[in-house]
Amino acid sequence: QLQLVESGGGLVQPGGSLRLSCAASGSALEHYAIGWFRQAPGKERERVTCNSIFDSEPVYTDSVKGRFTISRDNAKNTVYLQMNSLKPEDTAVYYCAALWSGYFCSDFHRDVDLVVGYWGQGTQVTVSS
Repeated sequence: QLQLVESGGGLVQPGGSLRLSCAASGSALEHYAIGWFRQAPGKERERVTCNSIFDSEPVYTDSVKGRFTISRDNAKNTVYLQMNSLKPEDTAVYYCAALWSGYFCSDFHRDVDLVVGYWGQGTQVTVSS
């Protein structure tokens, strides 16, 4: 059973940076497409980015392109989300998730109840001066 634990959230000023980590146990992350989602208060959950060894390049939602970078360290069984030039509208709880085996980042837009097999508990990111 794959378990995911996020860390690295916190309070940062606009324009600042944070790096979130998603550490896995129970299975090797390299076998999964890993996505980051976020949910702000009163808003729907939003897809942020997805990465897998089976896709030619990561997928990013338009609002984070050029600012956020997803990466993974298979030796540490960890996926990272580097967030630069943070804006107040990036404030949200950030979740990492592993897609079921057989689903790839090309499926990232699909119903999460269909494609997401495992969720982390979330980490709060607050961007405020």
